[in-house]
Amino acid sequence: MRQIHWKTGTPPIGEGTHPQLLVFDWLRNYQFFYVGNITIGTPPQEFQVIFDTGSSELWVPSIFCNSSTCSKHDRFRHLESSTFRLSRRTFSITYGSGRIEALPSPSPTSHICKWEYSSLPQIGDLVSTDQQFGLCLEESGFEGMRFDGVLGLSYTNISPSGAIPIFYKLKNEGAISEPVFAFYLSNGRAVVMFGGADHRYYKGELNWIPLMKGQPKKVIACSGGCKALVDTGTSDIAGPSTLVNNIWKLIVPRHRHYVSCSAVNSLPSIIFTIKSNNYRVPGQAYILKDSRGRCFTAFKGHQQSSPTEMWILGDVFLRLYFSVFDRRKDRIGLAQAV
Repeated sequence: MRQIHWKTGTPPIGEGTHPQLLVFDWLRNYQFFYVGNITIGTPPQEFQVIFDTGSSELWVPSIFCNSSTCSKHDRFRHLESSTFRLSRRTFSITYGSGRIEALPSPSPTSHICKWEYSSLPQIGDLVSTDQQFGLCLEESGFEGMRFDGVLGLSYTNISPSGAIPIFYKLKNEGAISEPVFAFYLSNGRAVVMFGGADHRYYKGELNWIPLMKGQPKKVIACSGGCKALVDTGTSDIAGPSTLVNNIWKLIVPRHRHYVSCSAVNSLPSIIFTIKSNNYRVPGQAYILKDSRGRCFTAFKGHQQSSPTEMWILGDVFLRLYFSVFDRRKDRIGLAQAV
């Protein structure tokens, strides 16, 4: 049997979910991203991955990947797995990242990975049989990153391979009770939960935001005709360069990225209005420190490719707001995190 397993913790009582059907995976916070453990293969081989709502592919490095980046990460040894099957399909994907080694950059850095496409094996208490995943043969741009691969949680329609994402496979196989997953990200403990949402991780009620019709399903609606993507695979808050420049001028008039660490508490809050609800992001949240202890803003500009504004709300935003992804009703819920 080809399986993928998640390593899970004790399931708590979830909102609208039987407690035994709500599955947790505890995440580690590396400041600029969160990672969790999965295992693949028979016997299982363990990997650290980013659970990414902005992509759909599951991939880990192959033992045949000889780039300097791959050599520093755990690589999948397919000959040691009795449940591995090779499909001999290849594809590539490019990621736009926030910062490399905590150094701010005015433009996205591309991460390119090429896969040999394969049928597969294991992730802990949640098991996905005959799951396809990518074995990375070439990669660049991940230097210094403390994760091995990516587990995409978005929709099939943005998948470069066209494979069924693992979350949908788990639902189809009855491994989870509801097509819902949620994230609690904090500076300390963090968790991704499958099959529902645990109300102990947020205050008040969830504000539900419908996905925009006629757009890729990873995009949510916001007031004023702009678009926003809630993305756990992005560390920053990104928006059109001209508008981000205005925010920079408000926060750091003389320096484009850096700010005095002693001034953080006096910086203005930036408020995002989504479906008539205000989501406040204070200076203590959007100012980060690099490896040298310098404080910099987590707002990043990107070139506008359409007449409609596009914003990406990454981990800086999601540390403040508990997020629920409801795939049955195509909506996202947000509430203040505890």
